[in-house]
Amino acid sequence: MRRLLLALPFALLPLAVAHAATEPEHGSLGAHEHGVGRLNAALDGQTLELELESPAMNLVGFEHAATTDADKAKVAAARAKLENPLVLFNLPKAAGCKVATQELESPLFGDKPDADDHDDDHDEADKDGHEHHHDHSEIHAHYQFSCSAPGALKTLDLATIFNTFPATQKIQVQLISPSGQQGVEVTAKAAALKF
Repeated sequence: MRRLLLALPFALLPLAVAHAATEPEHGSLGAHEHGVGRLNAALDGQTLELELESPAMNLVGFEHAATTDADKAKVAAARAKLENPLVLFNLPKAAGCKVATQELESPLFGDKPDADDHDDDHDEADKDGHEHHHDHSEIHAHYQFSCSAPGALKTLDLATIFNTFPATQKIQVQLISPSGQQGVEVTAKAAALKF
């Protein structure tokens, strides 16, 4: 299943390229953009895999290291919500889905950023030559569910994510299901897509 999710971006690359060609002067396809999250979803047999990536700004309201008690409380609250994916993704009880594995990663959780991830931090010099450091922290959540009745998964409803994390304005979804593959952008007003 992990291979399936890894293949998903390549399978949908033509859609992403076509979409990027219609967007005026935006950077790379996986650019860090506040208000925008990404979700890869794959349903294969009884296994549902979801991988959510979001700028920390969307989930906790900031991207710097949490140093104050208030910031630490926001990080802990967001993490607690992300640790309850059955509620967060509003999976129907009839599907009988149980969490098989879950992983949460973010520099805000004390994880070290990947050395390969060059988009996380930017150093820029102003006109006087002073350098300014900008953090761009991401939160990655990966879930694998075992569903006893996957046929009951008719839609994937992301309304709870928008309600729980209101700074999230849209989620770019790449989905592979028995009915095919699709790339779609969902918003709070249109938060469900069909499997």
